[in-house]
Amino acid sequence: MAGIDLDPATPELAPTGKKRKYINSGHGKRAALLIAPTVVVLAIVIGYPIVSAVVLSLKKDSGLDPSTGMFVQGGFAGVDNYVHWLFQRCTSADGQAGACPPGNLGAQFWQSTGITFFFAAVTVSLETAFGLWMAVIMNRSFVGRGLLRAAVLVPWAIPTAVTAKLWYFIFAYNGIANKLLHTHILWTGDEWPARFAIILADVWKTTPFMALLILAGLQMIPTDVYEAAKVDGASAWQRFTSITMPLVKPALMVAVLFRVLDALRMYDLPAILTGGGGGSGNATTTLSILVVDQIKQGFNSASALSTITFVLIFLVAFLLVKVTGASVVDNPDQPKKEALQ
Repeated sequence: MAGIDLDPATPELAPTGKKRKYINSGHGKRAALLIAPTVVVLAIVIGYPIVSAVVLSLKKDSGLDPSTGMFVQGGFAGVDNYVHWLFQRCTSADGQAGACPPGNLGAQFWQSTGITFFFAAVTVSLETAFGLWMAVIMNRSFVGRGLLRAAVLVPWAIPTAVTAKLWYFIFAYNGIANKLLHTHILWTGDEWPARFAIILADVWKTTPFMALLILAGLQMIPTDVYEAAKVDGASAWQRFTSITMPLVKPALMVAVLFRVLDALRMYDLPAILTGGGGGSGNATTTLSILVVDQIKQGFNSASALSTITFVLIFLVAFLLVKVTGASVVDNPDQPKKEALQ
């Protein structure tokens, strides 16, 4: 037993199932000093913008006072900006509050919210299915596997603005899409064709990202597990459903979490491809596009809309972590619990 430190103060030898304690208080102080710079940086780069946005959202935008006709610098607005977006209430030129008229940005809030969640649900579902399929193929041994993995990265490596412009030319009235299909569809002008064009472009660009994350999870599965299943007579489908899916689930859930958060703040692809238009004029306007449009008219009101968007995305991330178990934070106790089941 020589060479083994049995001092109970050693953190690695503390009893399992109980919260570890540092008997030496110097360890705690040293740890606090080491993480303090990180905490300060995070407070500046994350906390300050959020607090500033909330403070600005409680102020009025400068402009003409409808009651006096004079230019005012704004002032405290309370929750008026939030009421404007959530209940689509606007103030008319004579100072009367009522429902926002068609064409007003406030009248587009819930429609833009629905479009944003629609894009996120459809694109992430398709990217997960295609990404899993591509990852299973790339996980096999065959000639040219390295070349295939490098080729798959090409769409992901192209900047989103370039991707949007590329698909803009493909879906042009005289573009290759209409020529191949022998149609005359206004892909970026009509309501559902414009949405379909955005979904197709996003799936084309982002599926490789999903595939590579899932592939990393597949490569963590020991090959002898599959060999043992083959010896037991398990079919390919049984190996996929009983071995691959359960063991790749942690990596899959993290990939879905990342993509959902990314899709909910989608801006550049629809902004460049369709300009947020289509159909009646705002069929592809996402929440991020609405925020940018509002910034041009009033920064404080845009801050309220940004705060609402942040809360929505935060709630979705919270539900995904709680319901699906997706977490980007490593939990060393979880594999032990799963292994004992």
